[in-house]
Amino acid sequence: MKENTNPEITEEYIRREIAKITKQVEENPLSKEEFALQFVEKSKEFGIKHAFTFDEAWEMGIAIRNKIKFRNHITKLEEDLINHPDSLIGEPLMKVNPLKHSFADGCYIREIFNPAGELIVTKIHKQKHCFFLVKGKMSILTENGIEHIEAPYHGITVPGTKRVIYAHTDCVFITVHATKHTDIDVIEKEIIAEDFNDPIIEKEDIDMLMRITKDKNKQ
Repeated sequence: MKENTNPEITEEYIRREIAKITKQVEENPLSKEEFALQFVEKSKEFGIKHAFTFDEAWEMGIAIRNKIKFRNHITKLEEDLINHPDSLIGEPLMKVNPLKHSFADGCYIREIFNPAGELIVTKIHKQKHCFFLVKGKMSILTENGIEHIEAPYHGITVPGTKRVIYAHTDCVFITVHATKHTDIDVIEKEIIAEDFNDPIIEKEDIDMLMRITKDKNKQ
């Protein structure tokens, strides 16, 4: 069989590889040694030249596996909390966590109060934006681990982020979003994803994997 030429690392190429790796992770997870053997054998069998090395493919697989694992866990945690008798949703939640909405030119400022002792699972963000903790202390769990922050603090949220937050004290948390709209319902559809299958979230995952391969190639 004639060997393929080295493929260009494009979004579509990464998208296909994500699908392959995700299927492998879900159906038949392999050790690094097993995956290395499969990688070499299949490449020779089909005469394939990859756009990335085995180590890059493994790192991509680990990144995808970690994302899938965390997203499954946090989704299950959110379901368990919603079904807990002490859980608050809807209007009762808004009374405990009042929201303030403000606008500037091209910006929507969203301020929320979180009382001490509250455990929160956030929505899925699908817009890159800045956030500010202007009062209090909290611990935040994301797929990157646990972070303890104290006001004054600011950071950047990337698409696909969903957090578990524990407020150690009364907290005031502010996010700022770029938008042309002033209707809150319209803005929330623009900045919040219903699930992790949102195309914008998928695009961020692809960009992350492309950054991995580019960073590796620079080393």
